[in-house]
This record gives sequence, C-alpha cells and structure tokens, in this order.
Amino acid sequence: MQNETRLERTTSGRQRLVWMLLADAVASVAPGERPAAVLDCGGGSGSFAVPLARAGAHVTVVDVSVDALATLSRRADESGVAERVRPLQCDVESLAEAVPSGSFDLVLAHGILEAVDHVAPAFDAIAATVRPGGLLSVLVGNPVAGVLARALAGDVAAALRELRGLGTDFSRPGPAAVQALCRAGGLLIEQVHGIGVFAELVAGSALDAPGAFEALAELEAEAAARPPFCDIASRVHILARRPQG
Repeated sequence: MQNETRLERTTSGRQRLVWMLLADAVASVAPGERPAAVLDCGGGSGSFAVPLARAGAHVTVVDVSVDALATLSRRADESGVAERVRPLQCDVESLAEAVPSGSFDLVLAHGILEAVDHVAPAFDAIAATVRPGGLLSVLVGNPVAGVLARALAGDVAAALRELRGLGTDFSRPGPAAVQALCRAGGLLIEQVHGIGVFAELVAGSALDAPGAFEALAELEAEAAARPPFCDIASRVHILARRPQG
C-alpha cells in the first residue's frame, strides 16, 4: 500500500465498488443450470471480464482494439480462465451482426457511450443483446462533477461554461440521458449509484493516515446511493433490467 500512488488507491476503491455492484447483479441473473452469459462492450483488456470469468461467468468482450483484446487474452490465460473469455473485435454499432440478440444475462457498457459517434443507435444495439429478465450495467461520466471540479481548481470561467452547457451538450451522454434511453428501450431502472463521490475531493496527504483509504472506501460505498452526494459523483453507475415477457 505504501508504494501505491493516490490515483491508484482511489481508482482501486472506485473499481471495488463497481465490482461489488456487478457481483450482486450476476447473482441476481445467473441461471441455476448454466454459467451466467456476460457481454462486455468496450471491455478492452478485461478489468471486469477476467474477474467475472474467475467468478464462473462466460464473458464475451467486444472491442475495436486488437491490442486491448490481445492483452485480454493474455490476462485470461494467466488467470486460468481463457476458456471462459471470448474476445471479439467489433464496434458496438455492429453488435447485431456479431452476437445474437437477447442472449446475455448481463451486459456491460462501461465508458463506451462516451466513445461512440452516435449515442442512441449504439445504446439500442447494446440494449438489444440483453435477454428478458437480464440486466444492463452502464457506467457513464457525470457532467455535474465536471462543473464542480473546474470550480474547485479555480477555473471559474470554465465551470460557468460547463454549467451553462448542462442539458444542451448532447455529444456527452450524462446519467439523465442514459436513464431516458433505458426507459425508451423498455428497460426498468433498478439502481443508480454515484461512483467517485469524494475520491477527487480528498487531499492526497490525507490518504497516508492509517486506515484513511479504508475509511474513504466505506464513505464512497455509503454515499453512492444517497442524494445529494451521489449527484456530484465523477461517474454514475446505472443498472436496468429488461422485463420478462
């Protein structure tokens, strides 16, 4: 722990919270007769895919980067789960041609919506892969946090520009837009959690105190679903379910 940088520690704390949410999600959709089928859209080098495979899921990872998929294959092999991880080079707009519709218990779209040219068609393609009763996990940046970060950094003019752009800059899909897309696609929103509520606000030196990192992780977990704290998180995790029948 002493050799970890502040960024590494806060990032691992956020990752741990998302992983806890995903573990619960897998448990809620995993069929008893077979391993859970998971699709990770833009999953890259496997930061979630490999742990999910270690937990017993069969994971298909879609990514446009050959290098990222090569890293994924190497990590899966080193972890002994290569047979449960399927790399697939593809962009999300072409998912319908690459994977069967409605065939996955859990679909991850973590950070991918910010990287596509056309958000709504990409979201529809991703959501179409969720089976009835299955879950869609979306992790998206929170533009509200950007305003706060600019102001705290002393760039008040930039904070003002970002504030005035809220709700008008549709090139960056925020939590409200994602929830609207979920509802339009017939998905029922079950959970919304803020990820990284305090991590960027805590002074780096404060995390060197004994037990400070653990306390920060607990603070993040408890604030993740409590407004107004979750509303200023750097990212927002949305879990939505496709109804049965």
